[in-house]
Amino acid sequence: MMSLASERRAYLASHPDLLRNILRGIEKEGLRVDATGALVDTPHPIALGSALTNGHITTDYSESLLELITSPISTPAALIQELTDIHTFVSLRNPGEAIWNQSMPAHLPPEAEIPVAWYGTSNTGMLKHVYRLGLAWRYGKVMQCIAGVHYNFSLPEAAWDGLASGESSKERRNTGYMALIRNFIRHSWLLMYLFGSSPAVSRSFLQHVGLEDQLTRLSPDTYCLPWATSLRMSDLGYKNPTQSDLHLCYNDLDTFTARIHTAVTTPWPAYEAIGTHRDGKRIQLNTNILQIENEYYATIRPKQTAGRCERPNTILRQRGIQYIEVRCMDIDPWAPAGIRIETSRFLDAFLLFCALEDSPLFPPPGTCQESQANFALVAREGRRPGLVLQQDGQPIELRDWARQVLDRIAPYAELLDTHTDDHRHTAALAQQHGKVQDPDNTPSARLLAELRDSGQEFHDWTLAQSQAHWKALRERGLPAGTLAAYDQAARDSIAEQAALEASDKESFEDYVTRFHAALK
Repeated sequence: MMSLASERRAYLASHPDLLRNILRGIEKEGLRVDATGALVDTPHPIALGSALTNGHITTDYSESLLELITSPISTPAALIQELTDIHTFVSLRNPGEAIWNQSMPAHLPPEAEIPVAWYGTSNTGMLKHVYRLGLAWRYGKVMQCIAGVHYNFSLPEAAWDGLASGESSKERRNTGYMALIRNFIRHSWLLMYLFGSSPAVSRSFLQHVGLEDQLTRLSPDTYCLPWATSLRMSDLGYKNPTQSDLHLCYNDLDTFTARIHTAVTTPWPAYEAIGTHRDGKRIQLNTNILQIENEYYATIRPKQTAGRCERPNTILRQRGIQYIEVRCMDIDPWAPAGIRIETSRFLDAFLLFCALEDSPLFPPPGTCQESQANFALVAREGRRPGLVLQQDGQPIELRDWARQVLDRIAPYAELLDTHTDDHRHTAALAQQHGKVQDPDNTPSARLLAELRDSGQEFHDWTLAQSQAHWKALRERGLPAGTLAAYDQAARDSIAEQAALEASDKESFEDYVTRFHAALK
């Protein structure tokens, strides 16, 4: 008798168009820095268009924190090509700066001098700006300068007809994506081991956040955790202790969205003490546990594309899950665009594995403490020899479990190799076996080794890498038609922002009220 996973693989093998129409996209963050590696405090460059309305180039928390966004794309090769093209466009139109190609930040100025992202005077733009002001009041600015790579992934709607149960297409899609998320949470520690690239940080960052005594000094300006894979995703990275009590449930979408709804509607005393206005100006959207749904920081999220004044939680309930967003990937400091094509290929096989393998519900109340503990341990100590994790309450060495998972992913890599035009997924998987066999091959170990061997500080090493990438991108250039298209998109976005500002007739306070009322 075939296993459930084998039946599902057979279904996709018999419908190869479904595999060829998988979509993936990337949102890659990166700080703008000057020639010394210091954070720049200049406004978002006008040559890049409007951060509010340019679909490929925006900002995240800070005016200095770029976010470069690809389209949803059907092959890993085209995905990395477009991401590299966007980076190249930025390098050509903003040559005096570079993008800091590392998740842990560059040398930062005093917190008061870190510029919060500005999106213009439209109500939509002001909502984004005030939300970020609220983050600054709640958590400070420094932690939000940590950057990463978000990987978006979706299967065609028709795929779920043969992969998940439910009376309607939407129910099958929701059931399938929530099962994928549960399996991702169980196994995401593996991504930290294989791709975590932030084991070190500059002393100045630790002084900003008061964590200098929690790390080991590697050199005068560089601190690390000796066995860490990702400080960004550890408890030393961007965490919100207020959210630790949310106990979100990934067993079904209704329970998940209900608990998010509670968080965005429940006041929190510390935020009530801050208030919503200072000197007549709004400084946060509300005083609840979460101002908006996006304030919940998770390693993976169910997503649905939101329009103006729409609430993510409401449209998830109404329209269902459209795709998932993987949020735990560090920036690859050796890759000019922050992620390699081999990584994309492996992620596709890994996520297909998560979608098709059996995915039991988490035990009541639907939380996943064991998986979260495994993830946190690997982020801090993933390369420690003999490291033991917990698998369904039983101890297991990381190396043994990693080999088991990679072996289980192999049929999915083969499925993609056989039924798509990209035949390199199995090769990408083989690279990961090498990291499990020898932890020195992991990016976190390689980074620490390069720091030790070169005698460079973390800041200087990362600046040299970033500047070399920036130079290579400028020399790579873009075809004239591609460059012209990005230039036109930038101009169009500026015009679109101006039109949006001119069309707003209601006050910002009324708009905020309407935005909150859209939460159902």
